[in-house]
Amino acid sequence: MRRTFLLISVGLLLFNSTFGQSVQYKQLDSLFNSLFKQKIFNGNVLIADKGKILFEKGYGFANEKTEQKINNQTIFELASVSKQFTAMGIVLLEKHGKLNYDDKISKYIPELDFYGNISIRNLLNHTAGLPDYMEIFEEKWDKTKFATNQDIVNVLAKYRPKVIFQPGERFQYSDTGYTLLALIIEKVSHKTFGRFLSENIFQPLKMKNTFIYRSRFEPKEIKNYALGYVKDSLGNKVLPDSFGKEFYTYYLDGIVGDGTVNSTTEDLLKWDRALYDDKLIDSKDKELIFNSAKTNDGKETNYGFGWFVGNSKKYRRIVYHTGGWPGYSTYIERHLDNDKTVIILQNQSEAKINSFLQKVRTILYN
Repeated sequence: MRRTFLLISVGLLLFNSTFGQSVQYKQLDSLFNSLFKQKIFNGNVLIADKGKILFEKGYGFANEKTEQKINNQTIFELASVSKQFTAMGIVLLEKHGKLNYDDKISKYIPELDFYGNISIRNLLNHTAGLPDYMEIFEEKWDKTKFATNQDIVNVLAKYRPKVIFQPGERFQYSDTGYTLLALIIEKVSHKTFGRFLSENIFQPLKMKNTFIYRSRFEPKEIKNYALGYVKDSLGNKVLPDSFGKEFYTYYLDGIVGDGTVNSTTEDLLKWDRALYDDKLIDSKDKELIFNSAKTNDGKETNYGFGWFVGNSKKYRRIVYHTGGWPGYSTYIERHLDNDKTVIILQNQSEAKINSFLQKVRTILYN
């Protein structure tokens, strides 16, 4: 009798759990289907609770011309979601005693000694005050050539643009800083940025479909790759290369660190899980990565090392990052206290992720 009661109880628990998940699945599928039909969404979604996938689905085409459909293994350019991997590369070098966060950048990039006291830490948490390299290259660069990270250093050294503010004075998001971090990784490790990340992050975590990829600078064939689309003046989906070689996505394609990591939703879930244990880093490192840095006057920046940091009464601690580049719109969100994960990868630029993100959270928390 007790055994029968136990079996019935377990059966009811499993039914309720499965029923709850199926309701969430239907709600999420209905949401993203609606967004897809409105042409607001085209890509992959993965949502997990304590590492268990609650919802995973792709919508639309990876290649509009061949009509190759997006699936769970489709690879996307991550854009600025890449910054968390650049930051992790620096953290790993610091753990092994190869550098210090408070080292001046001129120790590794002497050409920039005129920038004075800017430190690696300033680059990591966007408090360096460096000018935007993309604006400078738009004006100064010979667009018949691919630019690389060393070219950014050379151009800064040649024109010596002034800092926007003094180090630590305030927060201002900076792609320039993360390109310099990637160059520091190369100088310290004596390896290319891509090789260092592969050997120290992607391979150990079995992220088999994650790598640095620059389609114009170093073209190669990649199976199941999501081509990134933008809209032209007539509203048609086109590839950014249709705008010519003077369009910035072309001549800046040799630059790494602020973007160019390519991955899948499933690989990013492996990354998410690794950040809960000590496979790569320990609790001391996580304190720096996932907590807001402060400016010199004590104001919160709401940014750690490669992650935005948020807190709310409803969801408690959340760390996240967005990514945007012509053809791609990406997002990862980790609920640290509740162990929930939202990963969204799209191969179109027009996506407004914030417009539907709250609906996703509401469904995730029932």
